[in-house]
This record gives sequence, C-alpha cells and structure tokens, in this order.
Amino acid sequence: MSPRPLSIDLVLVPVDQSEEATRAAEYAAAVAAEYDAAVHAVHVLGEDVVRAIEQGVVDEDAVAEDSKAVTDTVSSLAETADVPVTTSVAYGFSRTSKLRHPGSVVLDTAEELDADFIVVPREPVSGDPGEVLAKAAEYVLLYASQPVLSV
Repeated sequence: MSPRPLSIDLVLVPVDQSEEATRAAEYAAAVAAEYDAAVHAVHVLGEDVVRAIEQGVVDEDAVAEDSKAVTDTVSSLAETADVPVTTSVAYGFSRTSKLRHPGSVVLDTAEELDADFIVVPREPVSGDPGEVLAKAAEYVLLYASQPVLSV
C-alpha cells in the first residue's frame, strides 16, 4: 500500500445553526474516520449574539444552550463515525477589531489547535442570525495554510 499524500490528525469544522454546517460536520467526521483522526468543532457566534452578550442584554444560559445543541449535533455525528471529538465556542465578530470575523476566527482556531485539515460549510446568505459562516468559506479557502474542503 502506498503512503497517503496527507497526514491528518485533527480535522477542524466551524459550525453554526445552519443545515450546511451540519453537512460540513458530517464530511469532517468522514474525513477523520478515513485518516484515523479527531474532529474539533468550533461554534462561531454571530454578530448579533456577540453584541447582545457584550451589552448584557441576552440570557447567557440561552446562548450556552444553543451552543450545546450545535456541538451536540457534531458530537453525535462524530460518535456515529467512531472518531473522537472536541468542541469550543468563539466570538465571530468584535466591536473593537475589524480584523475579527468568522473567517479569521476559523483560521486562528486552526492555528491554535494545529489542525491538519479544515472542512468549511458553503452557505447561502439568508439573513438568519444563526447562520454566521456565510462568507467564511471564501476567506478560509483563500488564506488557509491547511488543505480545505468546502461543502
């Protein structure tokens, strides 16, 4: 058997509340299973949620429940594929830094975790506040140093 062209230990998948993110998580679990790797899902919070948290006008328990629901979906997919999974939550926007947006958050997370592969959802821009990653795929494809699968 010839050696594989890629060595993958960790697959990163950014997720939000969209169906496209769930599909990306399915692909991430499949890639991880094929390469005997782990999956890390980062739930990227949208601008409206981040502002509400910073202003103290949102129930943080509700945000935590939403994040848990998103990451539980990924955990279930990873369990089905029999791959280990870790999760985190990240602010996708900042009022003080224009350089912080969903695409930069994905790449920063990939660097921090030393991810070997990224699976990013390609999403329609529907305006739904739970869909944060609509423009992240293009940014990640342009600037990632890791191989990227856009689904």
